[in-house]
Amino acid sequence: MRLRDWALLLGTAGVATLAYGALVEARNLVLERHTLPLPKWPERLRGFRVALLSDFHIGSKMSVELTKRAIALALDESPDMIVIAGDFVQDWQPASPWLLGECLEPLLLMEGNVVAVPGNHDYRGGNPELLSMICDELNIKVLRNEVWKHQGISWVGVDSAIVGKSDPVAAMSHVGGDPAIAIWHEPDLVSLLPKGCALQLSGHTHGGQFRFPGGFTPMHTELGKRYPRGFYPAAPTPLYVSRGVGTTLLPSRLMCRPEVTILTLVPSDHHQ
Repeated sequence: MRLRDWALLLGTAGVATLAYGALVEARNLVLERHTLPLPKWPERLRGFRVALLSDFHIGSKMSVELTKRAIALALDESPDMIVIAGDFVQDWQPASPWLLGECLEPLLLMEGNVVAVPGNHDYRGGNPELLSMICDELNIKVLRNEVWKHQGISWVGVDSAIVGKSDPVAAMSHVGGDPAIAIWHEPDLVSLLPKGCALQLSGHTHGGQFRFPGGFTPMHTELGKRYPRGFYPAAPTPLYVSRGVGTTLLPSRLMCRPEVTILTLVPSDHHQ
């Protein structure tokens, strides 16, 4: 085959892969269940269940539909808490507040057991103050470099590092003696989180969004390359990174389906 024929063949295959990823994989939301053994988790909270959601990127019709499905899946599991790890919107548009309200309203069923942090996209064309106002109406606690003590746990919310708003030291300054869980949109800065948390929950990476046989992942987000997806028990603080619900840059995925995650937290056999 001539070079031009090879180029045409590869181009056609690339377009077909993106189309498949957009029409099939990006819509194929999966529910994942994981039990996380944590050295700093107390026996009294054995079996505490967290539903982790991230990266809705609400804006398009598809993102709204996926977000509604993801929230419904999380609610069906009756978790003790729902955590939203940032990037509610793709960017702020005139319709964004209404779309957010429409998508998030079912979370009123959690009766205040929902906590969230902003992501970098929540600063695009606006700021998280509007997000906080919307979430306040829906009984969702948005944390920005602060601690919320709820259900016997210190929820440590760190603001987005990419937009220069993160202050993990300030966020950890009022933890006290309760077990602590950090929520920080960008996972790769887990080494900057002061010691004391049993777990960090993050999103941002979309799991790489495109994976190929052998695990090759060519696309990474800023501050989302070192810990792209899943559980990292040996990170400076044990870390779980969600593949998220929505997409970024391209509305497509490959071998990296969107996820809703149910995490069951238990004490590990050894303690730090």
